[in-house]
Amino acid sequence: MSLNRRDVLKTGIFAGAALALPVRQALASGPSQRNRLPTSRLPQPFSVPFVVPPIARPVRSDATTDYYRIRMQSTVGTILPGFRTPLFAYNGTVPGPTFKVRQGRKVVVRQINELPRQHPTLKYTPWTSVHLHGSASLPQFDGYASDISLPGQYKDYQYPNFQPARTLWYHDHGVHHTAENVYQGLYAQYHLSDAREDALKLPAGEFDVPLTIGDAMFNADGSLLFSLDNHKGMWGDVIVVNGRPWPAMKVKRRKYRFRVLNGSISRSYNWSLNGGDPFTVIATDGGLMPRPQTVTSIRHGSAERYEIIVDFSRYQPGQRVVMRNASPKNNEDYDNTDKIMAFDVVADPFDGANNSIPAELDPRNPLMALTPQQAVKTRQIVLERKGGEWTVNGTTWAKIEASGFQFTESEPRNGDVEIWEIITKSGGWFHPLHIHLIDFKVLDRNGKPPFPYELGPKDVVYAGENETVRVITRFEGAGKYMVHCHNLIHEDHDMMTQFRVVNPNVTEFDPMGTPAINLPERTAL
Repeated sequence: MSLNRRDVLKTGIFAGAALALPVRQALASGPSQRNRLPTSRLPQPFSVPFVVPPIARPVRSDATTDYYRIRMQSTVGTILPGFRTPLFAYNGTVPGPTFKVRQGRKVVVRQINELPRQHPTLKYTPWTSVHLHGSASLPQFDGYASDISLPGQYKDYQYPNFQPARTLWYHDHGVHHTAENVYQGLYAQYHLSDAREDALKLPAGEFDVPLTIGDAMFNADGSLLFSLDNHKGMWGDVIVVNGRPWPAMKVKRRKYRFRVLNGSISRSYNWSLNGGDPFTVIATDGGLMPRPQTVTSIRHGSAERYEIIVDFSRYQPGQRVVMRNASPKNNEDYDNTDKIMAFDVVADPFDGANNSIPAELDPRNPLMALTPQQAVKTRQIVLERKGGEWTVNGTTWAKIEASGFQFTESEPRNGDVEIWEIITKSGGWFHPLHIHLIDFKVLDRNGKPPFPYELGPKDVVYAGENETVRVITRFEGAGKYMVHCHNLIHEDHDMMTQFRVVNPNVTEFDPMGTPAINLPERTAL
């Protein structure tokens, strides 16, 4: 196969549902749960040690910018003890390396697609488009779904990092194959810090821990099983945290900050600590909350991030604290999907610095001060299955493609404040809706206040069955950005549209205007 990006566009491999979706349906009928590894051969929960992903290191730095090189490659890793699992990986690890970045430092990441020309079992071409989820990136660096890099190509993504401290994550966003690529390992966290966060003296260092939660299913040979049932979603029978099944983590008797990302492609969670013990939420998708919120559980949709503090000083050495999952409806559950991971309390000495929760975190965040009276427009975003397709206001990505990527769902002006009413009309499914570029404030759910853990800046909202969720935001920037369901099966089956921020005072960049470059690498990084 010697397809380049121009060939892909010209031949129409992803030029509309009429061609693309039947191909996806054919792929879906390939793997079958008949091949599923039996529960008896899965590890017992909490028998595998917890691990923390490696830290990304720049290849060079200058006065303003850090430069990184990430290779997307096939690898073979160990998820289940005793089995070797073929994976896709950023720099050889699943999850990929975690970025630690300071506000005001620019970052350039060369993402090199060294994946095979054809997936060995699913038989698709693994083109990629890397999205830094939570970043107000320029359109051409946002991971626009149709802005693909084919195997044998690379693209340099530029990230401004001007936003307040937050937990972001980077993952594949390649059109029609996002679910497969993320499921096989193309995901990782990205932490942006700033002076405000530093001054709060929150848990840091070894006590600031990423938890990326996902789920998977395995064939009898230990390879990943990927199948689609009516395109509703993909739910695994193994819960993985940082790439390990139901791990157990040793914790000292002090406070820990956990950055909890739902990296599942479809599954939602309602997680809690055993015994109903409380924990404190300090940050949401877009960073610090105005004030901490103490809760006993969180309903958590795909791609949402919640930063929590758990105080293990209340437990005795030798106690085990279990993170459990009371699964929301319309997931598919198995024997041990009610468990996520365990924390084993030890008596080891620890550094007592950065071991508090301040009464205020970011009380003057201008986003969280927005009121409905400031909105210049209210729009409805209806999420439904219509004519056998997943749609946003009746639109699919096929319509965007057919328009030459010109159709937009809305065109707010730079600086406009708008309310979006996100409406799910069915009791048969839920949708975690992601709006690129912006953070928003959740106003209400079915006319009732948002959950306490949602009282911070968000970029994904859990739109539950038959719910109407109102969010408010101020649009800043210019150009076209995507809106889509983050159940990646729904997204790949075209539940995605776009909006355009109109700003006559700046140059508007084409989201497909900086194409990938063929290997070998032509320019120094």
